[in-house]
Amino acid sequence: MNLMLVEDDFLLADAICDGLRQQEWTIEHATNGVAAKVALLDHTFSVILLDLGLPGDSGLSVLKWMRERFDSTPVLIITAKGQLSERIKGLDSGADDYLVKPFEFDELLARIRALVRRSQGHVVQDRTFGDVRVDPDKRIVTRGGERVGLSALEYRTLLALIERPERVVTREHLQQLVYGDDMSVESNTIAVFIHQLRRKLGEDIIETVHGHGYTMRKSRA
Repeated sequence: MNLMLVEDDFLLADAICDGLRQQEWTIEHATNGVAAKVALLDHTFSVILLDLGLPGDSGLSVLKWMRERFDSTPVLIITAKGQLSERIKGLDSGADDYLVKPFEFDELLARIRALVRRSQGHVVQDRTFGDVRVDPDKRIVTRGGERVGLSALEYRTLLALIERPERVVTREHLQQLVYGDDMSVESNTIAVFIHQLRRKLGEDIIETVHGHGYTMRKSRA
């Protein structure tokens, strides 16, 4: 399994990472929310272990950013905030489980295994538009039954549009869905992704509504 730990306590992080590697699991460590988001843009993980009290972006903001981008990776919150209200807030924000510090390492392992079992048994319905099909569980895109290779950001752009068929999505909204609140993104980035999707999937798949945004709209002819 490929895991990511988002934790700013280096001593705790080292202990968790060492223990998980002894289980022959791969673990990546991010010390803050920004680093976690960068990693999530480029990699797929089996489970995210997420601290809430991070410097900069909080753990909850990272979690909400993931779910807004249709990232269904299981998230186990690990935090010293054990109050019922905090647990409810974390679960309502999209977390799959909650573990309060300090905890026994064996319990952490058991909860990770449980999350993996549940995620493997959870099937997300495919998204389709015409002969374009997106399998969110496997992150596979096909058109006419032929698999199409997309980058992570191209995939998220397509998913944002196919989740909203026949609706115009503004460039600003698409940018937020793909990148979250990263304001450093260049203004033409979404247009580049749209161009790449048309090149790979066909010119007819995405319509530009000038002055408004983009849409996946079936021909009225």
